[in-house]
Amino acid sequence: MTGFLESELPIVAAPMAGGPTTVALVGAMQGAGAFPFLAGGYKKAEALAAEVRQVRELGGSGTFGVNLFVPGTDAVDAAAFRAYAAELAPEAAQYGLELDPQPVVDDDDEWPDKLALLLAEPVPVVSLTFGLPDVRDIAALRRVGSRVLATVTTAAEAKIARDAGVDGLVVQAPAAGGHSGTYDPLRTLTSVSAPDLVREVRAAVELPVVVGGGVARAEDVRVLLAAGAEAVAVGTLLLRTDESGASQTHKDALADPAFTETVITHAFTGRPARGLHNGFIDRHESTAPYGYPALHHLTRPLRQAAAKAGDADRLHLWAGTGFRAAKEGPAAEVIRELARGL
Repeated sequence: MTGFLESELPIVAAPMAGGPTTVALVGAMQGAGAFPFLAGGYKKAEALAAEVRQVRELGGSGTFGVNLFVPGTDAVDAAAFRAYAAELAPEAAQYGLELDPQPVVDDDDEWPDKLALLLAEPVPVVSLTFGLPDVRDIAALRRVGSRVLATVTTAAEAKIARDAGVDGLVVQAPAAGGHSGTYDPLRTLTSVSAPDLVREVRAAVELPVVVGGGVARAEDVRVLLAAGAEAVAVGTLLLRTDESGASQTHKDALADPAFTETVITHAFTGRPARGLHNGFIDRHESTAPYGYPALHHLTRPLRQAAAKAGDADRLHLWAGTGFRAAKEGPAAEVIRELARGL
């Protein structure tokens, strides 16, 4: 039993917003002894509440967490945004779409309501991504019995999170797939390895650490635990499993030999994220402005259409550097393989 998260194994199923994380995947992780997170990002409060209830009705271990995206204030240059929308117009026209040239900035689909939900119906763990909310929100979550984890990408961010009163950290290495949780989206992400980043963070703060980024095999888990982490998070390895809600286009791309590497890009959402290197990135990375979630809203209709059409060239194919190890089959088998030798 891993005391920090109260799970049988020191393995965490990372929250993958936008569809990949499902209630079925959470249940499979509980059954396999791992600690699962529901992904609250991009969801309305009502939808998140329904998923929380469904997880509680599974009758599994009962231990799980909810991840929330903290609304940010990433500025976007309106003129650059309009120019980018015009640049993407031919891509969108392939699907009969017209992209909105006016930036849309929101609070990640009802942040206040999702926070209120978790205060009224507490869950064991709440993790935070894209920065930190008001310290009073963190304190309120802790008062109702939730342990609060903050996603950090540097030792400096770890100190900020500690001072805000969190219970632990999710240390995200640059090799991780999907959006970086960096507090500064304009910062160039360094190439620090996950074990080295764990050691840097542990030297800076005395908080429990969950670490993720590039995990592909059982040996990676053992190395990260030896570096000082209490648990190891995996996401990309679960994308092709039976219980994953990732689009078939995304699943197929992870196994397609035509995709040979992952890169960090902001072209899809205006915030750095790691995914398979495809044509959209080649065509637009150099001209895309920063500004999340404005660019996320701009490109979302195009990305949704691409996923439905099987068009991997125009889809955000989030993946960590260990993507080649992602296999089809039951998600529980992934956990069994990672837990070998623990």
